[in-house]
Amino acid sequence: MKIKIGIGILLVAFSVLIYLVNKKSELPILNPSDFNPDLVDTSLHNEVKGHTVSNFEVLNQNGETITQANYKDKVYVADFFFTRCPSICPVMSNNMEKLQNTFLKQTDVMFLSLSVTPELDSILVLKAYAQKYGAIDGKWNITTGEKKHIYNLARKSYFAVINEGDGGLQDFIHTPNFILVDTEKQIRGVYDGTSDKEIERLINDIKTLM
Repeated sequence: MKIKIGIGILLVAFSVLIYLVNKKSELPILNPSDFNPDLVDTSLHNEVKGHTVSNFEVLNQNGETITQANYKDKVYVADFFFTRCPSICPVMSNNMEKLQNTFLKQTDVMFLSLSVTPELDSILVLKAYAQKYGAIDGKWNITTGEKKHIYNLARKSYFAVINEGDGGLQDFIHTPNFILVDTEKQIRGVYDGTSDKEIERLINDIKTLM
């Protein structure tokens, strides 16, 4: 009897394991070829596998240098915003706060917001913005940095914007996209950060990666 019960438990455990493996495999790894070509820099159009987010170096709301090392072995959500945005950014930031609170106790889940107007979004400005939206230090980095570097990340790493540009003075990007990145720096999903339905989908996908 005990042997049968033991075998039954093993079978159930094996079934759960198979389910979890299959569930994880349902979430695709996105490469440049999977995106609308207009979102991808022409130099990457033929890249069909192996894409990872490039290394970055920015400053957060506390003036701390933030790099890929801060997100090592983390699942994270990235977005591009600016503090003076009167339209989609407040909605996006509220939703990012919702995500932060949903995964508050999961130390392997983090968040990254990058300013598209870094010349206006100083550390002091970002600090006030972080306080307004309840950003938790070490959990959600709200960042600024060199404009060309941030715009290059948006166009060549995260594929967040359609329009082309050089990151110069007249260049400007504006996108509602939330980008889900896994522990291997691979893109696993893109979501409308202003949509409640999309946020729920993102929450489920984060749980899948975990």
